Amino acid sequence: MTNPAHSIKVRVQSTYVEEQSSPENEQYVFAYTITIENIGTIPAKLLTRHWIITDANGKIREVRGDGVVGEQPYLRPGEAFRYTSAAMIETPVGSMHGSYQMIADDGVAFDAPIVAFGLSIPNLLH
Repeated sequence: MTNPAHSIKVRVQSTYVEEQSSPENEQYVFAYTITIENIGTIPAKLLTRHWIITDANGKIREVRGDGVVGEQPYLRPGEAFRYTSAAMIETPVGSMHGSYQMIADDGVAFDAPIVAFGLSIPNLLH
C-alpha cells in the first residue's frame, strides 16, 4: 500500500508531430507534455525515469535515464513541474507507460506510476 505522504500525480497529453515524421520510412514522432504534481505532504525529488514504449507491431523499447529533460525537479507539496519531450515509433499507433523514481525528504524512495497513454495520428482511429 502506498503512503499518501508520498503521492505524485502524473498527467499526460500527447500529439502527433507530422513535420518531424516520415511515414514512408516508418518514423512517427509524437510529442508528449507531462505534468508531475506532488499531491503528498512531503517534498520529493525526481531521480530517474523508466519508459516502456510499444508500437502497433508489438515492438517494445525501454528507456531508462536520469531525470527528465536534463532536470531532476524537486517538488514541495502542491508544486508541479511540466515538460515536453518526444518519442518515435515505427507505426502510426502505439502507447507509452512507465514510472518516475522519486526520493522524499524523509529518505523514502518510491515510484510514481505513469499510466499508459496512446500515441496515434489524429483521425486514424474512429
